[in-house]
Amino acid sequence: MDELYKTHGAFSWFELMTRDIAAAKDFYTKLFGWTTEDMPMEGGTYTVVKVKDKGVGGIMHMPPDAQGMPPMWGVYVTVDDVDATAKRAQELGGKIIMPPKDIPAVGRFCVIQDPQGATIAAISYVQM
Repeated sequence: MDELYKTHGAFSWFELMTRDIAAAKDFYTKLFGWTTEDMPMEGGTYTVVKVKDKGVGGIMHMPPDAQGMPPMWGVYVTVDDVDATAKRAQELGGKIIMPPKDIPAVGRFCVIQDPQGATIAAISYVQM
């Protein structure tokens, strides 16, 4: 497993939520030379973005609870304990946008909003 998936505080995954996956894939593969691989997931398809055959991020449909939000890139930071990180974020004045939740075969994550309004996701990966 890549060290970024095990190192507390490391940026480890990037994800685009969009309403038009085909257009996003067309734009970013032409812009950056990325390759993509579609994978089935609950409720649809997840597109893994690759650089030199290494997965570095993903593209997914905007979830129903994100209606009204513009398409956006999000970033995941590896943490040792998602639940403890969520609790600490609240203690520091942050807000939990999505409480800790498991992603089968991937890990556990949450989405945090800092006191200034910026959001970031924290994730602990299943150790392989």
